[in-house]
Amino acid sequence: MTIQEQEKNIIAEFELFDDWMDKYNYIIELGKSLPPFDPELKQDKYLIKGCQAHVWLYPTHQNGKVFFTADSDAMITKGIVALLIRVLSGQPPVEIIKSNLDFIQQIGLRDHLSQTRSNGLSNMIKQMKLYAIALESSHKK
Repeated sequence: MTIQEQEKNIIAEFELFDDWMDKYNYIIELGKSLPPFDPELKQDKYLIKGCQAHVWLYPTHQNGKVFFTADSDAMITKGIVALLIRVLSGQPPVEIIKSNLDFIQQIGLRDHLSQTRSNGLSNMIKQMKLYAIALESSHKK
């Protein structure tokens, strides 16, 4: 499934909820659905800087696609990174790099986050794109 198809699915899911408390609960449930994160990967080099909560993000590159696993010590943050993984994981690096992630605006996520969580979201996206750039360039050699 493409990034745009994933985004359309998420937008449709969020349209099912009338208020933001239900949407927050859904985001938290998404975080709970993340696969277990290897405790060995909870290292500073995988910690996303600039997030209010601790967020670890680990990338791998297989068959020309980038896959992400992540964990956080805050439930809402874990749900947010789960949304990003759902959209970006399993995509070619070039698609990750050029993605706009319009779904964030369309579901109103950034509007309903505190300034520090919004900054954290930006830093998660930035780190995922940086990993994609690094993996893309390392496999071109």
